[in-house]
Amino acid sequence: MVDVVHAAERGRRASSRVSERGAGWSCRQPGTFQELRPDRRGFSWLSPKVLWRSRNEILAQLFGDPSDQVRRRWVAARRESGADPDFRIRPKVGEAYDFLVIGDTGEGDASQYAVVPGLLKIGEGTAFAVIASDVIYPTGAAGDYDDKFFRPYQDYPAPIYAVPGNHDWYDGLGGFMRVFCDAPALQAERQGFSLSPAGLRGLLWRRPEPIDEDRLAKAGQRRARPGQRAVQPGPYWVMDLPGLLLVGIDTGIRGTIDAGQAAWLRRVSADPRPKILITGKPIYDRNEYHPCPIEGGGTVDDIVRDPAHNYVAAIGGDTHNYQRYPVRVGDRVIQYIVSGGGGAFMHATHTIPRVDAGGVHEDDFKCYPLRGDSLSFYSQLYATRFRMPWLKITPDEGLLLMSRRIGNTPPRPVGTAATHGTTAAPATPPGPVPASPPERCGAPGSAARPARITTRLKLAAAVLGGRPMPFRLPVGRTFHRWFSELSDWDTPPFFKNFLHLSVRDGTLRIRCFAATGCRPQELEPPMEDEVAIPLSPPAAGG
Repeated sequence: MVDVVHAAERGRRASSRVSERGAGWSCRQPGTFQELRPDRRGFSWLSPKVLWRSRNEILAQLFGDPSDQVRRRWVAARRESGADPDFRIRPKVGEAYDFLVIGDTGEGDASQYAVVPGLLKIGEGTAFAVIASDVIYPTGAAGDYDDKFFRPYQDYPAPIYAVPGNHDWYDGLGGFMRVFCDAPALQAERQGFSLSPAGLRGLLWRRPEPIDEDRLAKAGQRRARPGQRAVQPGPYWVMDLPGLLLVGIDTGIRGTIDAGQAAWLRRVSADPRPKILITGKPIYDRNEYHPCPIEGGGTVDDIVRDPAHNYVAAIGGDTHNYQRYPVRVGDRVIQYIVSGGGGAFMHATHTIPRVDAGGVHEDDFKCYPLRGDSLSFYSQLYATRFRMPWLKITPDEGLLLMSRRIGNTPPRPVGTAATHGTTAAPATPPGPVPASPPERCGAPGSAARPARITTRLKLAAAVLGGRPMPFRLPVGRTFHRWFSELSDWDTPPFFKNFLHLSVRDGTLRIRCFAATGCRPQELEPPMEDEVAIPLSPPAAGG
């Protein structure tokens, strides 16, 4: 078993909060993840075929989300098959145990496979892993599970559980339920034509793909060892662990839960033991509050905040980066975490404004990648792709620009490209077009010219959503929603992440580890954040 405490300490010293090297900017040697990939095909949201296969997201927005009705059918079928009435999972673990949480994994390209080596290293000896949202892109189809689930995690020796994300629902949850719950397909419902929203939706709605059982069985052999096998009871579940309950919910396409799931959630939450919520949609994200509506009234966060339910953390995927909001609720703190950096394209963090949501102070908020690294990365990406060198912002300049914008101290000392005694080589901007190396302001061994904020840099940052545009144009929100999504790349640094959680001596520790795709970070994954949470004992009679 890997010594996670020592690994975390080494990772802390090598993180992006210490040096540019820790962020992956000086990547001379890509990692071994390239050897794991079945081919070199990338995944692109610019593909018309991919966008058409993903049309159910838009249709659900326009004509209503049918996830609640379909979920009720899946849940009824699982109960008829003899699943645990409370959808309870009871893994065999000792009083001290570790597990992983990975979010938004399944693009099947370099950005997913780049996470695997560090995940296997840090995950050595963990009891299980949980995928939080979007196991398979673009549509959760069973035919995509081989290269996007079974192959990348074939060497992870423990069970993997999951909660579905919106993309898993574009296939009617058929692939997800077949793989994780060993459930047969639902019988198709006959739908007549009407001019109602549901009828119009039905005309264009993407139907589940038939499952090739032979192909899926062959893929499943990659994770067929006894210690890897697990069948979860349904799309939502509760995991019964010593001193802790792990509660996974299914938020469908639009981020809501149905009344039946809500009744189940209230019932299992009444157990007084400490709990972590795993959800497909984060409750706090980009300094915004999304409490997750419940069919018929109320919200999931009402349940999480109830002191009788004793939730200590809520971890959600869907947004492809890491964020942590320690929200004070009465006399306690709940850690609301976004962890969706497990394999898909990176959502920018430099568009996150100064944090105050939920009463959280900016100084207590954590994110990965750092806002300055996010701004610098996208500046180099677009400077290369559009041949606009004036957009280019170095990491030091990005740190200073974002710190001035946010009003905080740069989270990394400026001019630390060569930490650990090695002068950092310039990063190669991603994309198909070669580019000249970016200038390093203040890099040891160079002219050591301090970074200076110029009019050009301010304009470049504004174009990229890192500063306000004239006339209050919503560039930051647009950049987060579209430009990040359309800007996937297949070369380091990737700025991916995963979580390692441990329970020891009445304390839960949540650690965020980075995956850059660079060989040094595979050998010693950088630890970007850590929080320790005391687990209060159950109430009397609990």
